[in-house]
Amino acid sequence: MFTFAYSQTRNKMSNERKRREALVYHAKPKPGKIEVVPTKKYSTQRDLALAYSPGVAEPCLEIAKDKENAYKYTAKGNLVAVISNGTAVLGLGDIGPEASKPVMEGKGLLFKIFADIDVFDIEVDTKNIDDFINTVKNIAPTFGGINLEDIKAPEAFEIERRLKAELDIPVMHDDQHGTAIISSAALLNALEIADKKINEVKVVISGAGSAAIACAKLYVSLGVAKNNIVMFDVNGVLHHDRKDLSDIQMDFAIDTKYASLGEAINGADVFLGLSVGNVLKPEMLKTMNNNPIVFAMANPEPEIEYDLAVKTREDIIMATGRSDHPNQVNNVLGFPFIFRGALDVRATKINEAMKMAAVKALANLAKESVPEQVNIAYGETKLNFGRDYIIPKPFDPRLLTVVPPAVAKAAMDSGVAKEPIQDWQRYEDELYERMGSDNKITRLLLNRAKINPKKVVFAEADHLDVLKAAQIVNDEGIAIPILLGRKDVILELMNEIEFDGEGVEIIDPKSDDQKENTEKYGNCFWEARKRNGITQLDAHKLMRQRNYFAAMMVKQGDADALLTGYSRAYPGVVRPMLEIIGMAKGVSRIAATNLMSTSRGPLFISDTSINIDPDAKDLARITQMTAHTAKMFGIDPVIAMISYANFGSSKDPHATKVKDAVSYLHQYCPEINVDGELQVDFALNKEMLQSKFPFSKLAGRKVNTLVFPNLDSANSTYKLIKELNNTDSIGPIMMGLNKPAHILQLGASVAEMVNMAAVSVVDAQEKEKKKTLPVMI
Repeated sequence: MFTFAYSQTRNKMSNERKRREALVYHAKPKPGKIEVVPTKKYSTQRDLALAYSPGVAEPCLEIAKDKENAYKYTAKGNLVAVISNGTAVLGLGDIGPEASKPVMEGKGLLFKIFADIDVFDIEVDTKNIDDFINTVKNIAPTFGGINLEDIKAPEAFEIERRLKAELDIPVMHDDQHGTAIISSAALLNALEIADKKINEVKVVISGAGSAAIACAKLYVSLGVAKNNIVMFDVNGVLHHDRKDLSDIQMDFAIDTKYASLGEAINGADVFLGLSVGNVLKPEMLKTMNNNPIVFAMANPEPEIEYDLAVKTREDIIMATGRSDHPNQVNNVLGFPFIFRGALDVRATKINEAMKMAAVKALANLAKESVPEQVNIAYGETKLNFGRDYIIPKPFDPRLLTVVPPAVAKAAMDSGVAKEPIQDWQRYEDELYERMGSDNKITRLLLNRAKINPKKVVFAEADHLDVLKAAQIVNDEGIAIPILLGRKDVILELMNEIEFDGEGVEIIDPKSDDQKENTEKYGNCFWEARKRNGITQLDAHKLMRQRNYFAAMMVKQGDADALLTGYSRAYPGVVRPMLEIIGMAKGVSRIAATNLMSTSRGPLFISDTSINIDPDAKDLARITQMTAHTAKMFGIDPVIAMISYANFGSSKDPHATKVKDAVSYLHQYCPEINVDGELQVDFALNKEMLQSKFPFSKLAGRKVNTLVFPNLDSANSTYKLIKELNNTDSIGPIMMGLNKPAHILQLGASVAEMVNMAAVSVVDAQEKEKKKTLPVMI
């Protein structure tokens, strides 16, 4: 098989390509990452008269009577300003307000997808503290909260201190407090595991910027003795004789003049790194006390590499800022949920009690049983509290229902909540509703695939978009692509798009160098099909067709999964899959489901591609397979069997077959949460279903799976949702095959193909674990 090798020149081209990709991402199809979306109807003249003149005068007058009414009649209560002057942007330094805007928009995106908080990003063109503060104060009436971002120290301390004192809405500089809150939660749990008392530990900190100072302050609030903290900046240890320290840094100055970080760390219990990579050497780590706690959070290179650290000390408890190692200290665990809780009780500030509540909520959450969805996302059999799991994972859906209530309660108890929560169950329900697509199903899927990537055959790799998808899959580590098609075309396209995937296999089944494989695969196919009218010559000829060749690669174990269908109609693509790969044990009919990332959360729709008019038993089997697939994604299926009728209201055969399918399922698969027949609106509207059909097994449940009575309705529905709501669709996901093979929609987008490659990898991971389909009805 052909291997395409690349030179250093191509690696440089790759960096340039990635730079262009980042620029295109931010520029197309429209510039930026956030936009304003109307929340009220605006289609009629009446709507516009209410939205603006003359109707808008009424809420204006109510707010003029009482400013607090702004929370009732405007978006103020769910609107946060992300404000920067661009003086300390990521690792880029002082690049100015305009250059900081992409970062501020990105922060706005995170607020929205993790906690359903709206954001205006504000970039202020001044380095003068007074001017900056006055600007923020003057625009503060617009917002329910202020998130200060990427402002250099020591100015950041003064700006935050004064704004907190002078404004009556929550203000937080996330660069300081986000890291402090998350690392504090990690510290509490690490100390518990190490069996160390917080008031006795020696802490050495590399870095003395705003985040390091905030961490030190919060550690002291937790119980760390201030005189047990040793802090270093680029000029050495902070001690009382230095004249170059700010007042805030001087607060952590000590009398001992350690000559080096290595000298100070001898006998230390905790190392906190917020500086630069590789400053903590293995020989230094060896001098720390038993069960050393190391938080090496410099990015992209930590103060000591994770693998080197755990090799040096088997008893280490380590966290980094990176997602590819255990215990990622990620600010996204904090700021969206802290502001969510603060906004929901209309807090006048984010105080120490609220920050401490977030710390303890995060620490306690790591000790609870982890949902299967999270285990699956991170490729774990079962995450358990311990050295490799001291803080929750960023994709844990429980964060939104655990941290905000803790913060809100602390605001109420500390007297800064203007609108206390009265009904906590109702509040929790509201938070669940805010999750929507924030179940992050696509990100979970991609993350899970990256943990254990598999070989995926792209059977139409000589098409530009297919090759682009394979390029992304390869670059991101989602899968190991194998490219099928005309080699000369693929090489030309690879050069055009600068696909620099060293070691990627390119296979042309029609080429002479594949003659040995086509004969081997052909003989295998002939042995299996010789009593079904296939001659040996026919079998060899078929192996020159890419879909037959790809299917045989998977069957023979030369690949783990395949992806095809971009340029060919379904029937011709499905046939090789059935003839070569075949159906799983006990399966009499394959089916397909699509996973839609809707605003109400993930929604499976079946059968979207295969069965034109299944009978009752086939519908029941499709439901079984869909339930199994949902569980593969870590989702507990709640299934509605869809019809134009509700619970026997029609005796037409089209409705009664759905009713019969439900009866089969209730009798033979009582463990599946399924009911019907139901109209779609009743299935998706919990209140309507509870009101009209309280006897249903789905009453009070949030349906996340719809099984339709025929192909017309299922296929049309998923495409309608996709196009009208610009909803991401993952699928069709093939169900019932013996090995992973998935068939794309004709003309699928690059993003859809990338997602389907991840599905193929996850499917292969599951089949590798011998997780079989349930016994079919």
